[in-house]
Amino acid sequence: PLQRAQARRAIPSKRAGLQFPVSRVHRYLKKGHYAVRISPSAAVYLASVLQYLSAEVLEAAGYVTQAKGHYRIMPRHILLGIKCDDELHKLFNHVTIPQGGVPPRIEKSLLIKKTTKTSASRKRAAPC
Repeated sequence: PLQRAQARRAIPSKRAGLQFPVSRVHRYLKKGHYAVRISPSAAVYLASVLQYLSAEVLEAAGYVTQAKGHYRIMPRHILLGIKCDDELHKLFNHVTIPQGGVPPRIEKSLLIKKTTKTSASRKRAAPC
């Protein structure tokens, strides 16, 4: 009986195996008046989705940070990591990241055109 009581009192985040706070997500869902009733499992699901998306963004930013030879993730690295990943770019298409700058891009009209067959047949590499 004692173990069962301790299991019921356990923090929902630990019971679900998550790092994100399930209780806080549940509270925000209730406070937002998105529905009349909010299931506790909805908070667990939303917290797990938020944790997954955060891990994906941080992983992409970590790769950019390593490629640049830095040791700390900056907002610029987050922006470049999102822009290099097709799915994340689609998700965060209209999001502005403060201090992120702009993605590197050169207008096609500014590029020097070569008339040889070999350069015309080559495809341009991705900007990432």
